Amino acid sequence: MSTSVKFFAGNNTLNLATKIAENFGSQLSSSSFVAFSDGEFEPSFDETVRGSDVFLVQSTNPPSDNLMELLLMIDAAKRASAANIIAVIPYFGYARQDKKGKPRVPIGAKLVANLLTSAGVNRIMTIDLHADQIQGFFEVPVDHLYASELFIEDIKKLNLKNLIIASPDMGGSKRANVYAKLLNCGVVICYKERTKANEIGTMKVLGDVDRKDVIIIDDMVDTAGTLTKAADLMIANGATSVRAYCTHGVLTGNAYKNIDNSSISELVITDTIPKKHVSQKVREISVSSFLATTIKAVTENKSISSTWKSNNK
Repeated sequence: MSTSVKFFAGNNTLNLATKIAENFGSQLSSSSFVAFSDGEFEPSFDETVRGSDVFLVQSTNPPSDNLMELLLMIDAAKRASAANIIAVIPYFGYARQDKKGKPRVPIGAKLVANLLTSAGVNRIMTIDLHADQIQGFFEVPVDHLYASELFIEDIKKLNLKNLIIASPDMGGSKRANVYAKLLNCGVVICYKERTKANEIGTMKVLGDVDRKDVIIIDDMVDTAGTLTKAADLMIANGATSVRAYCTHGVLTGNAYKNIDNSSISELVITDTIPKKHVSQKVREISVSSFLATTIKAVTENKSISSTWKSNNK
């Protein structure tokens, strides 16, 4: 890594990027975006990046303009002779398309990885990928960070006497087990069958939640259908309280309405995706200091896994 570090942000993650730069001890570098009447746009850097380590901060949640913006910034940095181009993608979009679940469908996460690599990125930094194997889609280093570093300490402050960790589905059982181990408590799992995407057919709880304070752990919450149905099911099975910690607050459609009308007492998310609405039940924790500390370790060629203990999981 070179001695000159510069931070730039896409429009989608401007506030988070500003906080990351400040926590790093720097400031966001100046950039411009020209928008054409047909919807095309062109980003440009308003200062030299020659020989610098350029950190481009942008979550790639829909619309696809966010991804395209990042790709164009990477290309601009490459053509401006940046020494290293690091894409800081707090939320990695299209991560749910990590495999072929049925015939004649794309593997979107692999396609996005190819696009980022072809654009000229040297390194990827992201938080809580939907599937760990996405790291293998890249031919460049991937720093896969875990929000457990932030969530574990927050959960401890709740001082819940009968704490139990829950996974909203079978796929999240590994993640739930990590939290349970760190918090020295048990695990329950929700088994669900989907009729189609974002629509659940049946669900049941595998494990005992009677008189327990349940915390549901997941990497993202989209429509909150699974989350709220799981919470209501926990309460129906005798749980004292239900909270949820989800890294990425996608929160589309009727998500806020579903949460407000559910048995969830609190949903805790991070600011990897800008919040669209306000709810008394939704609390946000910033990842800015977390990412800034990790970026500093990268620029100083220090071990990230020793910096964050949960990265050793």
